[in-house]
Amino acid sequence: MSSIWRDFILLLVGSFIATSAQAAVDSYRFAHVTISTPWYIFIFLLMGVFVPFVLMAILSWRVAMQKNHPDDDAAENQTPIE
Repeated sequence: MSSIWRDFILLLVGSFIATSAQAAVDSYRFAHVTISTPWYIFIFLLMGVFVPFVLMAILSWRVAMQKNHPDDDAAENQTPIE
């Protein structure tokens, strides 16, 4: 039982030490924002929006080309031999 209390006290002291150390860190140190940052975000989101549309266009074009394939039409018109 004393081991649990010791662990709890160490955790509590450690959390107070971590809080004071975290408050001392400059807030802009880890997030360096320049004039080009909004453009990077814009390009990233632009790719995320347009890639599904490009994929949809490619897949629909592929399916349309398969439907117009002459070998498929000939296979559909043949009657099975019984």
